[in-house]
Amino acid sequence: MKRCALLTTDNLEDFFVYDSMLIAPLKAKGWLAEEVSWRDTTVDWQQYDLVIIRSTWDYQQNVSAFLTCLRQIEASTAKLENSLKIVEWNISKGYLRELQNQGVSIVPTLWFDNFDYERVQQSFAHFDSQELVIKPLVSAGADFTYRLTADLLIVQKERLTAEFSTRKFMLQPFLSAVIEEGEYSLFYFGGEYSHTISKKPKSGDFRVQEEHGGQLKAIQPTELMLTTARHCLAALPEDVLYARVDLIRHMAEFVVIEVELIEPSLYFNMDPASAQRFVDEIVERYGPN
Repeated sequence: MKRCALLTTDNLEDFFVYDSMLIAPLKAKGWLAEEVSWRDTTVDWQQYDLVIIRSTWDYQQNVSAFLTCLRQIEASTAKLENSLKIVEWNISKGYLRELQNQGVSIVPTLWFDNFDYERVQQSFAHFDSQELVIKPLVSAGADFTYRLTADLLIVQKERLTAEFSTRKFMLQPFLSAVIEEGEYSLFYFGGEYSHTISKKPKSGDFRVQEEHGGQLKAIQPTELMLTTARHCLAALPEDVLYARVDLIRHMAEFVVIEVELIEPSLYFNMDPASAQRFVDEIVERYGPN
């Protein structure tokens, strides 16, 4: 049988993980799949035909070590999906500027190399917004992401200065649609549409991840959502095995929050056929046993 490693990490007890849903359908197609931690430096990657980056949800704690692991995989006989080139492009949210330059609509954004209190303070007027969201360019699971009012900025000045003194970040206006309507995630396997979910934060929060109490629902996307997502995928540097395009409504259109190409949850649990579609794409690319 061909062998596939589903790249994960050491401890996911605080997360919702659905990658094990791939193991049985892969086996039915002649693939032996197992979950392998990226932190295990003893792994011989030569034993695998394919390594798929999945729930490596702590990589932002040591990006250098994570990239070293991926380089070792790429240097082996195993095929890495998505590729190292895509990971290096997608690992910093600065990729959104490149998408915007290609005509993809994104959430209005200002970019910072380090924390400048005066410039951040002026951003409320720049966006004509009472609230801002600050995000690191390299993060996962809403780590170091804050919703700020002008008063909170004053109160948290010391903390933000410390956390972002050497951490590049982005500032965006807080969009009320996050609370009122939620975000949308569209999933694509091999460039083909698979499924869509809506994500709304729990009461009193703005983070939509399950781990933060977000409420998820499978939905049918509108044509406008699909058009925005297709435009985004067409602007990527290369073809990808999997992609998650996160959208939000802003000023009567859908704009891209992020395009997740490294370790997005693909929410196989939200669509009964999605895991099989993912496996079918793997078999299409790399063949059955």
